[in-house]
Formats: sequence, structure tokens, C-alpha cells
Amino acid sequence: MASLLLSVDWALILEKCILIAVIISLSLVVAMYETWAERKVAAVMQDRRGPNRAGIFGILQPLADGLKLFMKEEIIPNLSNKFLFVLGPGLAMLTAMMTSAIIPWSSHLDIKGRIVSLQIADINIGILYVFGVVSMGVYGIMIGGWASNNKFSLLAAIRGASQIISYELAMGLSFIALLMLTGTLSLGTIVTQQQDHLWNIVYQPLGFFIFLICAFAECNRTPFDLSEAENELNFGYHQEYSSMKLGFYLFSEYVNMFISSAVMATLFFGGYDIPFVNDISFGQAHGQNLLALLQGLSLFLKIAVFIFFFMWVRWTIPRFRYDQLMRLGWRILIPLALINMVATGFLVLLKAHNWHF
Repeated sequence: MASLLLSVDWALILEKCILIAVIISLSLVVAMYETWAERKVAAVMQDRRGPNRAGIFGILQPLADGLKLFMKEEIIPNLSNKFLFVLGPGLAMLTAMMTSAIIPWSSHLDIKGRIVSLQIADINIGILYVFGVVSMGVYGIMIGGWASNNKFSLLAAIRGASQIISYELAMGLSFIALLMLTGTLSLGTIVTQQQDHLWNIVYQPLGFFIFLICAFAECNRTPFDLSEAENELNFGYHQEYSSMKLGFYLFSEYVNMFISSAVMATLFFGGYDIPFVNDISFGQAHGQNLLALLQGLSLFLKIAVFIFFFMWVRWTIPRFRYDQLMRLGWRILIPLALINMVATGFLVLLKAHNWHF
């Protein structure tokens, strides 16, 4: 038993625990300030000020909102399934956070000769892991809507579940085309390949466009927020929720935005790759730790651009009707994803037979 304990790399366990704590804390802080940023973006587009009372430029508004959610009365309907009613928002938040485990946030740190990877787990089925976790998110919505024992909440949950399932098909097909080009499911390897060549957006523009639209639907963002259609379903699947259980549902949407942006940046825009910079030469000249810091900043700038795009679309485009939403998914995006997959497979086959283009 003692030899078994001595064989365990406790330093590796410690560094992974620290990395997990940092990423979870960072995701929550980013999600918290996404709420502030969204209100500021909306204010600029509507020619008003937005939050400006709590702190300079309203920078403390997210803390005030969080305190308000903590202090609000905790209500659980008498006729609800109490265990599932509590489980729903917890599951939504958990699945939103789990995807961050396989995202390469930067290359690695060099701490006194020890290589510290800035990716929690570089598994060789990274993209399949993303799909597995994302598909679990539908349970948080369905459980919350059903456990509330409210017909409007249930209708909204059914809408959300059918929407997520429908758009996951097109998203999966766009992944298959990318897999044909990269030949790997590991996100770390995909980033490394893009450092040596052009970013995948050059080779898969249609696949990225399909993935981007599906990301809006997966995150329940406008114009795909049909499960929260206030004018039709009163408030949506979280109508009966209050206090921090409601906060978990709202937070999970913003965490999903952050993680979805990170996945898109990783798969199609080089991940932590710094544009127009030879990372290896820069690391040799200025040190690996400075390179890792700048790579992390590069990834976060790409994520910030995607988050702004999410917000820009929300305050620009009106909500679809539900039949328009489903028609777009089944009649347009899925056929486009199939065409993209077949065309990509044809080009890969030609290249395997020494056709140069």
C-alpha cells in the first residue's frame, strides 16, 4: 500500500487540482461579467447608458445582481418534484462547466524544469467528449421544466429539448468534415496542426458557419431562444424558479457562451496560436512562460470577439417562430452539413491519391 502511494505523482494531482480551480473560477467570473457586458452592448445599440450606478461604469453591477439572487426568497412549489426541481439547475450548471476540461487554454508552463500543461485533460476523443457533455445539457432543461409541474414550463422544456437535439445533428456533421481534415479527435493536436498550417476556418468555412449557427441554438441565444419565449410561454422552462436556482440557469447560459466560444476558437481559429508569430522561435527568445501567457491572452481575445458577436446578434435580430427554427435546422443546416461532409471527403480522397491543389 505504501509503495502504491509513493508511486502516485502527487505533484501532477496538485497541479491539475489548481488548474481546475482556476478554470472554474475564471469561467464563473467571465460569466458574471458577461451579464454586465451584454447590458452595456445593448445600451450602446439602443442609445442609452446601461448599468452605471454600482461602481465606475457600473463595473460592480454583477456583484449587486449576485447578492440580490442570494438574498431573494427560496421558493419550491408544493406540487413539484422537489429532488428533481433542485437537480435541474445543478445539472445545467455542471454540464456547462464540464466542457472546459478538454480545452487547451495555452501550451505549457516551465516551472523549475517541470512542464505544467495548461489543459486539464488532453484525451484522444476530445470532440466526442464535447458532444457527450453537450448532449447532457438537455436533461437540465427537461428536468427543470417537468419537475416544476407547470404546463408552460413543460412546453418550454420540450421546445428546448427538441431544438437542442435537432441542431446537434448538424453540428455533429460539421465536426465529421473537420475530422476528415485533421485526422484526430484531440483538441490539443488540432491546435498544434493549425500552428504549422493555415487555420481550419480557411479549409472549412461552411463547416464553421454551420457550427456557429448551431452554437446559438445550443446556448438558447436569440434568435433561437424559443424555450424562453416570454410572449408565448409566460417565462419559459425556469418560470417557477427563484433565488440561486434561477441564477444557475441564467449563469449556465453565459458559461455555455464562454465555453462554446472557446471551442470554436480552438477548432477553427488556431486556439491559443498567436497570429503572425512563430511561437517556437518566440519561446526560445523570450522564455516559455511569457509565451504561454501571451498564448492564453490570444485565445481569450478570440473568445471575446465571439462573445461580442453573440450579444450583437441578440440585440439585432428578432426571434424566429418555432416552425422557422425547426425548418432551418432540418431542411437547411443538415443538408448543407451533409454536402460539406461529402465535398470534404471527396477532396481528402483526391489528396490521398496524390492530386495537388
